[in-house]
Amino acid sequence: MPSTPPEGQPAPSDGSLPEHSLTGLGDRGFGAYVHVPFCARRCGYCDFNTYTAVELGGGAAQAAYADTVALEVDLARRVLGDEVPALDTVFFGGGTPTRLPPADLARILAGLRERFGMNADAEVTTEANPDSVDAAGLHVLREAGFTRISFGMQSAVPHVLATLDRTHEPARLPAVIDAARAAGFDEVSVDLIYGTPGESVGDWRRSVEAAVAMGPDHVSAYALVVEPGTALAARVRRGEVEPPDDDDLADKYVLADELLTTAGYSWYEVSNWARDAKVCRHNVGYWRGADWWGFGPGAHSHVGGTRWWNVRHPSAWASRLRTGASPTEAREVLSAEERREEQVLLEVRLVDGIAVDGLDPAEVSSLVSDGLVDPVVPGDGRVRLTLRGRLLADHVVRRLLS
Repeated sequence: MPSTPPEGQPAPSDGSLPEHSLTGLGDRGFGAYVHVPFCARRCGYCDFNTYTAVELGGGAAQAAYADTVALEVDLARRVLGDEVPALDTVFFGGGTPTRLPPADLARILAGLRERFGMNADAEVTTEANPDSVDAAGLHVLREAGFTRISFGMQSAVPHVLATLDRTHEPARLPAVIDAARAAGFDEVSVDLIYGTPGESVGDWRRSVEAAVAMGPDHVSAYALVVEPGTALAARVRRGEVEPPDDDDLADKYVLADELLTTAGYSWYEVSNWARDAKVCRHNVGYWRGADWWGFGPGAHSHVGGTRWWNVRHPSAWASRLRTGASPTEAREVLSAEERREEQVLLEVRLVDGIAVDGLDPAEVSSLVSDGLVDPVVPGDGRVRLTLRGRLLADHVVRRLLS
């Protein structure tokens, strides 16, 4: 979870939502996000809400975590009522979800299925580090109903992994991907990061080619962002490493797109490519404004234009739930204008783009002239980013909203 949520508004202690937010529940798609904040160590570039095991105790400890999540699942079921739809997607993120025993992850998933129901074709994803899983655990997860696994590869180059404070060896990736396939996972994804200090274009090519050679169904490639307050930010401030360079990041994005497209992957969101249409449906739900409930410390949720986030520290989160109170720290009830702005911000990043209706025709025409979006096709009526537009997606959004 990002380190600086907005201030927001006070939220009811029972977690109740405005009545209008529950209208049409299920029409927009419904998912669950489960935040597991545990990591073996904290990576120097990461500003997510993560903790090592020795930092926590009580109801926030790893051993008690599945039971505490169950309390929030019960609370969500009470708040959403009897008309709650079955889950379309579930995503376990972190941290490193697979720091929990596979049986605990299976138990959390079983609780979600029991309390909400789950569609027959539901997508169930867990993130994992290559050194946090083994063949036996992967079989447990698959038998429990997990359908998709996303490995944090980041790089295939040892010195790049060292700069990022990653703990796995590059050679571990092919073994765990093979183990996931053997366990029955039909969808396997890998995450890459480009722009790490000291990473050459050749290093990046090596990483993308290594990822492709392992045959995942999905590849995410994210530009490194030096977040304030991280160990990497301190190293940049002290002059020990250089910050990412925009031109270098652009060159590496173009290279990734070229290599992945040649290998049969298609981009479907600015930072994501898939083959055989095996997109991450859970994340597509975020980009299309679906409803989801986020479980765990610092987790964010959205239902019908109301967005809220939990208290960040696991001990505070667990303490509230044990007393029967909502762990929500604050919330926002979005106006129609704010929801429209978010729609533009998110949907324009997708390969399908955003409907031209409601956008300034003169600005769209200008973006076409600048080579940032494709000409709008009559009868289609969608604004879609070009490759150059993907490189400048934030700029395109600002212009569309100006």
